[in-house]
Amino acid sequence: MTTQPSALRADARRNRERILEAAVRAFSEKGADVAIDTIAKAAGVGSATLYRHFPTREALVEAAYRNELARVCDRAAKLLADNPPDRAMRLWMDDFIDYLAAKQGMADALRAAVASGADPFAETLDKLATAIATLLHADTEAGLLRPDIDPLDVGFSLSGIALITSDPAQRERAGRLLDLLLDGLRHGTGR
Repeated sequence: MTTQPSALRADARRNRERILEAAVRAFSEKGADVAIDTIAKAAGVGSATLYRHFPTREALVEAAYRNELARVCDRAAKLLADNPPDRAMRLWMDDFIDYLAAKQGMADALRAAVASGADPFAETLDKLATAIATLLHADTEAGLLRPDIDPLDVGFSLSGIALITSDPAQRERAGRLLDLLLDGLRHGTGR
């Protein structure tokens, strides 16, 4: 079992965050078989520190994935605080596409974690639906988006865009498709 971040001292929390960031990069760039020592070194910690936080490779993969999910979901409220609702929605869509690209890079590591009995995806749909619903609510309250949109429909649409634009050369196309999706969400508002 991994240590709960809220129960950690500040320096231990920083170490944990650095480990998770290094793990996402390493699994995304080097695959599921990257050495744990490589991740610890990239995070600037010793292997013992990494294992104190994440006793198994699967625990590290699961925590790295969930941390990225929480990061993208938590960003919805921050974007709404700093931007008009429609701009916040569009910026969050970009963040979500980036999150899915990182998840794609971690695919082998996630599959290995699932094969060992871990379930990194247990709360994914609920967390994403909540983040998207927060954005949709702000937009519909402002009269910017139609009120009959299912948050999971938006999430699945974004996943489809990410899938067909996973090649970095298609990043410009992803932007155009996200704009098109947002325009479709506005249909019927008279804007």
